[in-house]
Amino acid sequence: MSSQLVCRPEQDLPVAVLRVSGVLDTMTGDALEHAVARSLSAQPESLLVDVSELEVADPGALDVLSSIICRTAEWPAVPVVLCGAERETARTIRDWPGCHALSTEESCEKALAEAERRDGPEPRRIRVRLRPVPDACRQVRQLVSQACTTWQVRELAATVGLVATELVANVVRHAHTTMELTLGLRDGLLYLTVRDGSRRLPRPKDPAFSDAGGRGLHLVRELTDAWGVLPVSDGKVVWTRLTTGAA
Repeated sequence: MSSQLVCRPEQDLPVAVLRVSGVLDTMTGDALEHAVARSLSAQPESLLVDVSELEVADPGALDVLSSIICRTAEWPAVPVVLCGAERETARTIRDWPGCHALSTEESCEKALAEAERRDGPEPRRIRVRLRPVPDACRQVRQLVSQACTTWQVRELAATVGLVATELVANVVRHAHTTMELTLGLRDGLLYLTVRDGSRRLPRPKDPAFSDAGGRGLHLVRELTDAWGVLPVSDGKVVWTRLTTGAA
């Protein structure tokens, strides 16, 4: 009899809540991975994953859960909170390589209430939708320059502006879809994401990202601390991050 896993997004913004129930094993792990990717693609302030009704079928399934949850640490500036896990499960996951930043809570209701009443400055974040036209590159350079000046990381403006220009230019040249650019600063981390409607994933040697019109993905790799691609159902999100040197 096949296992069944249900991943139900309760909300996307400002804090994403994903409730997971059923049986997790090597067969249903893909469903969880896709659901987590969908929640992250909305770029929430944080992601709460409720596993209180999740059955971890065997030790191999625990490895699957750890791998999926901890891999999200690569996603820029979106803290992940695992809610409702049994104490032993939570400890095992926290000990998984790359899971040092993972937080755990007894329930997502408690974690969500704490997030909603947290008294602090609003995260520094800008979102903008752009049409796939050449002028989008000029618009994004101006936006990056203004944001870096306002956030007092002016020394990164040229680098981030160049990276943003390359990512936006590739959407204009090859994806031909409306895009959403997000620029944010959190905990000494400056991050940039560009979401478009093309499901074609970039590769370092892909001519679409290194043609004569731009320096492409190679430049993005050289100028950033880390980068990646998150496939989503209606396209992809290319993300990058840089350390500002100030926490």
